[in-house]
Amino acid sequence: MSIESERFDAVVIGAGAGGLCAAARLSHAGYSTVLLESLDRVGGRASSEDIDGFKVNVGAIALEPGGVFEETLALVGAGLDIRVPEPPFAFFLDGKVVDVSRGGWAMLLGGLTKQAAKILEKIAEARTGNLPDGRQSTQEWLAGYTRNETVHAIFRNLCAAIFACNADELPARAFLTYFTKKGAFKRFGFCARGTIGVWEDLAAGARRHGADIRLSTPVTRIVIEQGRTRGVLARHAGADLRIDADIVISNTGPKLTVALGGEKDFPDDYLRLVRERLKPAANIVINFASREPLLHAPGLVTFGKTRRLCNMANLTATCPELAPEGWHLYVAYAVPIPALGEFDAPAETEHALADLREQFPGFDKAKVLSVRVMQGDWPTQRSCAGYDLPRETGVEGLWCVGDAVKEYGNGGTQACAETAKLVVEQIVTARAAA
Repeated sequence: MSIESERFDAVVIGAGAGGLCAAARLSHAGYSTVLLESLDRVGGRASSEDIDGFKVNVGAIALEPGGVFEETLALVGAGLDIRVPEPPFAFFLDGKVVDVSRGGWAMLLGGLTKQAAKILEKIAEARTGNLPDGRQSTQEWLAGYTRNETVHAIFRNLCAAIFACNADELPARAFLTYFTKKGAFKRFGFCARGTIGVWEDLAAGARRHGADIRLSTPVTRIVIEQGRTRGVLARHAGADLRIDADIVISNTGPKLTVALGGEKDFPDDYLRLVRERLKPAANIVINFASREPLLHAPGLVTFGKTRRLCNMANLTATCPELAPEGWHLYVAYAVPIPALGEFDAPAETEHALADLREQFPGFDKAKVLSVRVMQGDWPTQRSCAGYDLPRETGVEGLWCVGDAVKEYGNGGTQACAETAKLVVEQIVTARAAA
């Protein structure tokens, strides 16, 4: 059987946030680039689908203006098409919306615990670089300053909302790094075309700079010979395809990258990291709609005392186009216990639904559009913050990008975009020095 052969400077595997940003930056830098995606759409775990006329997001929804992601869009002539609600971020405590967009930590903690001053002092110290080591969990760190159940519930749900894990699973160093170095209570926005709209804009911009983006094209093997990558084998339109390239960037996560390349061609130290350090993080995503408004806050809200529910977005308050006329569209996120290990998915889902019924008495009349448990090979995070692997794989020319190789303590779309920037900068620098 003959195999069609092509040649590019670089192959990118996977059209999630990291892969699309890598393809955009490579093409902008003048590299002939092909991006191969197994699905029939871009966006990966932050894409969108149509359900009964609703534009429903698969996973992530909140897009942050400014920073590396918007910079990547600008490089290829695309804008960040989002609407930022006001306030973008709030808490939902005892049935009331608490806006902390101007008061921050002091406003949030001041009325909840007598130990607020001590916690604020430690957060201030963290801003100067005085951070706990990576062994202490966020729950353990917080317990050293307060036993207030509401404060512990809020911190748990912040860990869950941002990192898809529980406070006893997330290193305090990672939590404090994010909130002091990356910025607490950020501005977020939603795309009125569904989150996929932003990825389609980025893909279009990359194509204008020469990137070849092929959907429904699964990679079947990463070709590694004598310690370096030589390209990939793929399947496209029913035919086998070989693409030769000196650079391969994988947005499929280290575990699948190793599986595609074959363990025998990776260094033992890297294989040990993949086996022992990777900690995929899970969550449960519930998309639902109602005729009557259930929540009046227009952005993202994080909850206080709940079983599993951590945060929720009121999408149509800012983007009514996401739902048919007369409907209010919401997405709620819940994190199971444990989030970094095996759990009873039906039981954990029922805990989340019970939370929604308790927090919003009208939820029983809502139309549940989808319930997605993101775990295993399709998790929320391919590795929890604090447990990321290096972007280098130990194989020359083969890199990983995305949410398993983030900078320490980072999370979300920005973190994935940042990994792409760092990898492409190393590639460009190495070529210039050669």
